[in-house]
Amino acid sequence: MGISDWPAEERPREKLLQRGPSALTDAELLAIFLRTGVKGKSAVDLARELLSEYRGLRPLLAAEQQRFCASHGLGSAKYAQLQAVMEMARRQLRESLKRLDALTSPDRTRDYLQARLGGYPHEVFACLFLDNRHRVIEYEELFRGTIDGASVHPREVVRRALLHNAAALILAHNHPSGVAEPSQADSAITRRLKEALALIDVRVLDHIIVGAGETTSLAERGLL
Repeated sequence: MGISDWPAEERPREKLLQRGPSALTDAELLAIFLRTGVKGKSAVDLARELLSEYRGLRPLLAAEQQRFCASHGLGSAKYAQLQAVMEMARRQLRESLKRLDALTSPDRTRDYLQARLGGYPHEVFACLFLDNRHRVIEYEELFRGTIDGASVHPREVVRRALLHNAAALILAHNHPSGVAEPSQADSAITRRLKEALALIDVRVLDHIIVGAGETTSLAERGLL
């Protein structure tokens, strides 16, 4: 039986319009994105199958193009569509973040960093450059590494801070393992960057570690 044969209140699209997107399951949201199923399977059935194959929504959204396109019911058109939707979401977050004080809007800041860094299969180190009122000037991803880590060069961070005329910044990087616990190496590079940036009167306000749906603040842990 196709979705069109379901009671109206159970169809994902109608359910979203009546109750809002938060009322839908991951499979129902994915089914709306897929729009159609495949022979013998509704869009919801296909969505459930994909979520099982990838073991969740996050790994599916973060999948590399080759693997994504190889999955039954997907392809290059769906991959392009998904990347466009995700980039629009990132840009909307970025625009809203630039209008706010990064310190008085910590949840928005963390949401933005989660959206930017949470899906990478490798480690990425980034900076939020802030003005003297702690408003966001720019977000930049400066270093990329393997799943084991990224080489972070304090000289380059200092150079970019000077270029943006930043008064302060927030450091951020992801843990591809999904666990947002800071390591000894994380604490060590934070200290090195803090010392280097102090020489040009730029404050390090925090270092946010992004995991799978969670973030950890080194400032809140007393490690800054």
